[in-house]
Amino acid sequence: MGDEWLSDRLVEAESAIGGFDLSECVKEPIHLLGGIQTHGTLLAADPRTGVIAVAAENCAELLGAGPRELVGGPVGAVLAAPSWAEVLEATAEAGNGQVMLPVDAPAGVAPGRRLTLSAHRLDELVVLEFEAFRGGAPFEFSPFYQRVRRALARLRSASTVGECCELAVREMRALTGFDRVVVYRFDGADGPGEVIAEDLAPGREPWLGLWFPATDIPPQARRLYTENWIRLIADVEDPSAGLFPPLLAETGAPLDLSQATLRTVSGFHLEYLRNIGVSSSMSVSVLREDALWGLIACHGDAPVHLSPELRSACEFFGVAFSLQLTALEEREHRDALLESRRRMSLLLHAVSPDLAGSVEAHGDELRTLLDADAALVLRDGRVTVSGAAVPDATVALLRDRAAGMAPGSVWSTDRLAEATGAQDLPTGIAGALLIALDATGDFLAWVRGERTTTRSWAADPALPVRLGPRGERLTPRGSSAVFRAEMRGRSLPWTAADEATAEEFWRAVSGLLLRHADGLAALNEELRAVNLDLDSFAHAAAHDLKEPLRGISNAATFALEDAGDSLDPVTVRRLTTTRRLAERMDELLNSLLHYARLGRAGLRRKPVDLGSVLDGALEVAGERLAEAGVRVERAEVLPVVDADPHRLYEVLVNLLVNAAKYAGDQEDRWVRVYTLPAVPPSGGPEVLSVVVEDNGIGIPVERHREVFQLFRRLHQVGERGGGTGVGLAVVKRIVERHGGELWLTGEPGRGTAFRFTLGE
Repeated sequence: MGDEWLSDRLVEAESAIGGFDLSECVKEPIHLLGGIQTHGTLLAADPRTGVIAVAAENCAELLGAGPRELVGGPVGAVLAAPSWAEVLEATAEAGNGQVMLPVDAPAGVAPGRRLTLSAHRLDELVVLEFEAFRGGAPFEFSPFYQRVRRALARLRSASTVGECCELAVREMRALTGFDRVVVYRFDGADGPGEVIAEDLAPGREPWLGLWFPATDIPPQARRLYTENWIRLIADVEDPSAGLFPPLLAETGAPLDLSQATLRTVSGFHLEYLRNIGVSSSMSVSVLREDALWGLIACHGDAPVHLSPELRSACEFFGVAFSLQLTALEEREHRDALLESRRRMSLLLHAVSPDLAGSVEAHGDELRTLLDADAALVLRDGRVTVSGAAVPDATVALLRDRAAGMAPGSVWSTDRLAEATGAQDLPTGIAGALLIALDATGDFLAWVRGERTTTRSWAADPALPVRLGPRGERLTPRGSSAVFRAEMRGRSLPWTAADEATAEEFWRAVSGLLLRHADGLAALNEELRAVNLDLDSFAHAAAHDLKEPLRGISNAATFALEDAGDSLDPVTVRRLTTTRRLAERMDELLNSLLHYARLGRAGLRRKPVDLGSVLDGALEVAGERLAEAGVRVERAEVLPVVDADPHRLYEVLVNLLVNAAKYAGDQEDRWVRVYTLPAVPPSGGPEVLSVVVEDNGIGIPVERHREVFQLFRRLHQVGERGGGTGVGLAVVKRIVERHGGELWLTGEPGRGTAFRFTLGE
């Protein structure tokens, strides 16, 4: 294999005979190319027998023996028994995920030399990837953690996705040293991508705002990006190393390198990188709900070899960035829903079961609900339109579409002609969002007119290859080759909030039609569903974040344990700090998981004596209060309330511990627990509220809402007894799960009173 394998790959990409067939690029099995990048080497061994089944052609340099010597022999020839046992245990726990640990190079290669081993399971094999430290300063987690922590704090204050992305490219470039870092967002799962943020070294042409054709990242590459958070190409001129044997005996196919860090690079992609002047690259996936939202793409003018530890740090940053970006989008989505809810509440008071009459009488409000140019309803063969004229052909097209839908389901498009295959659709209306009313084709719809936009393409998307000095090539990209094209036949896109609003509007209207549903209650149900989606995402994301963090902590622990007394005090302190900060992050993630579980677990409400629950809470919080010199005052009689006793207990413990942590400096310190009728901040009738009041240090009025945010602390981590900043967010989540409200009063120097209701 080796040179012959590489020659075949280059001929496939370089040859201009017969023209450049882009379909071959799209169909190429990039996970089965049968080679690796040469800044490391690879083995695959049977976990049951420890027999090596596959070895890279370049393994002699790092492992002291060639592939023909190693294949068929024991993995113990290159890996000490304790390390092999650790690999088996770690990869079994990680499933298909990667684990990383330091190992010693085989005796006789370089005595005392340390290698980094990355391992993962692949069907009946364990794939082992070895890399050597290439010099320079060793990776330190502590400063990286501080940068990520500051970046995440800024992300929380960002008001737009663009601001988040601009921060991400700056942080990633500072961390890695690449010459260009961009955030590249896809227009749909299979669509083209746009550069929406960029940070680059002086003298480089800007790509900000440029669009790149969908063929630049084919479907099989997008699939791998969803499976692997990070992909490094250290040197586009790397000769690559083949595998021996080239085909697995059991399957007759090449080794699947989907999860391999060292996986070699497609000749087509190398051609692409050379044509845009890139010598090295790294891509970090940005995922939203397990779907590929975009990439953080890094490009270097020279080869860049990042250590496995630094790659893990970049992967950690990518996961955290995805989480923050999604949180911001979800917040914008929720804000839009709340605004729609406000408008809808006004509209529902006027809507009647006669939809046609409602469109005629309240068409302006109905159009404003979804920022549409027209609203229309087809009912019993009669079309009623409010706003811009809608051609009969468009109405017929919408009727045919609605006839195939379940009643109450929503369909939307911002490219009506393209989505329906209509070749002669009249111009003017380009987008529609409709709700099927019944199986006959009746519908309620909002439509938007065509909005012509101009896109700046890095190349003509209709001509992804171009005839040049070496034949037909992948077209060079860059601002010097900008191709501007008008996008016709599209409207302003419909958002997820638009669709959710339409669904809730239909639920409210159908309630009017059926006389047994309340529109506002349906809207609240949708908002609860949105919160449940957020809970599920937070749980999954926090769980996935723990894996790379555990690898960083283990790497620091192993380094300390294996080195013994040979490390200098500064290095020991740094490694200890790395482990401590990793443990701190693990605490934060555990808190996030607990917070998410509160949204996923069901409530078990029943009549419960508030006094008895308070007694139990004081058994836990009483010691903290006593240590802080805070005496407890309580009402002589506390009522029976309808609540989940375990969750109510958690609320009281958090609020009482909070009173202990933030006690004042005065001699007489107290916390009181009592009930009081109160009108919630949202308004409505007076209801019973539970009050936990103290005379502690108080909270500034302008920060009253802020204290309920996840991970938000008003003091430094080590001050006031520490903590993760989750307690009050948990209290708020539990109260809202009960259908109640939580608020506070007070100011600095005058204590704080937390008040909550428990709904019905």
